[in-house]
Amino acid sequence: MEKISTSEAQEMPHYWRNSLLHIEQALKQVKRGQVRSLAVSAGGREIAVVEYGEKQPYNRLANYNSACGAGDTRYYKDKTINNRPVILIIGGIHGGELEGVSAVLNLIHMLETGTDLRGKQLIDADRVLEQFRLLLIPCMNPDGRARVPVESVLGMTMEELRYFVQGAWQDGSLCGWPDCKAIHPILEHAGHLGGYFNDNGINMMHDQFFMPWAEETKALLKLADEEAADVSVQLHGGTNVVNQILNTAYIPLSVKRKQLEFCEQLKKVSDERGLRYLVNELNERDGEAGCPPSFNLASAMHHVSGGMSMVYETNMGLDAPGECYGYEEIMDSHMTLFEQLFLFNYSIE
Repeated sequence: MEKISTSEAQEMPHYWRNSLLHIEQALKQVKRGQVRSLAVSAGGREIAVVEYGEKQPYNRLANYNSACGAGDTRYYKDKTINNRPVILIIGGIHGGELEGVSAVLNLIHMLETGTDLRGKQLIDADRVLEQFRLLLIPCMNPDGRARVPVESVLGMTMEELRYFVQGAWQDGSLCGWPDCKAIHPILEHAGHLGGYFNDNGINMMHDQFFMPWAEETKALLKLADEEAADVSVQLHGGTNVVNQILNTAYIPLSVKRKQLEFCEQLKKVSDERGLRYLVNELNERDGEAGCPPSFNLASAMHHVSGGMSMVYETNMGLDAPGECYGYEEIMDSHMTLFEQLFLFNYSIE
C-alpha cells in the first residue's frame, strides 16, 4: 500500500485537542499544578507530567515486591500516615490513539478552570485537588504522536487506522492487529512505522519489563513506584468496541475484584447517562489454557506500585463494523470515567 489518505470525518469540535502543539499550549496554562519533565523519548521529545497536590511521605522501608514477601505492604507504603490517594492517568501510550490525549487535556482544563474545554462542569475541581495527589500525562509516546498527521480518526476506515497506528511492513502490507506485536522491536521490519511505537520501534505496552528497553517505560514504572500509585489508568483507543476496562492479567484476585467493583459502578452511571459501556467478566485464573495472556504494561504497573492498574479502551468512531460513537459520547465517557475514579477513591466523604 503506497499511500492512504484520511476519510472525511465529522466536523472536529474545538475541544478535540491532541497535537503535540496543543499539549505544549495546555501545559503553559497550568497554574494550580506543577509541570515537570518525566522523560525524553527515543526521538528526543520531552514527556511531561502534570502534578496536582503535594507528594506524601509513606515511611517506605521496602519495595512493593519485598513488602509482599514480608507479608505486610505497609513496609512499602503506610497509608495510615497519610491517606490521600494517588491517581495516575496516562494518555497516548500509543501515539495514534488520540481520544485519551484529548481527554487528559480536557481534564487539566477542568482542574484549572472548573470546566472542561466544552464549558461542562462534571467534577468539583476544588474538592478533587483537596483530596488527591494527581499525576496526569497527556501523551506518553510523543514519537508515535508526531508520526500521525491527523487530529482525529473519527470516520476513518479500518485500513487507514491500521496504517497510521500500527504501520506497514517493508513490502507495503499493513501490520494490522495483533500481528504488529509478532515482531518486537519492529523498527527494522517496518516500511512505515505506526503510532504504536517510539522512534526505536518499541511498543511500551509490551516492553521487557524486568529490563525495559525503552527509557519511556523505565520512567513510567519509576513514577508509579516512587509515587506508590493507588490507581493507574492508561487511556487507549479500541477501534469500534463498546467502551470498557480490560481485565488486567497476573494481578491478585483481591485487586481484580476491586477493579470489577469499580467497573460495575462505572457501568451503572454510564447507563444512567445514556453512555455505552461494557463490563467484562471477572477472570479469576490467568493462563490455564492456550497461549498465556500478556503480562503487559498494566500488569507491570501493579507489580511496582501495588495499586489498581487498568486499561480503558474507548470507541474510536471509525467507518467500520461495530459500534460508532461521536465526539460528544467519547468525551462524555472519559469525563465520566474520571469522575467515577475520584468518587470511588475519595478518602473523606
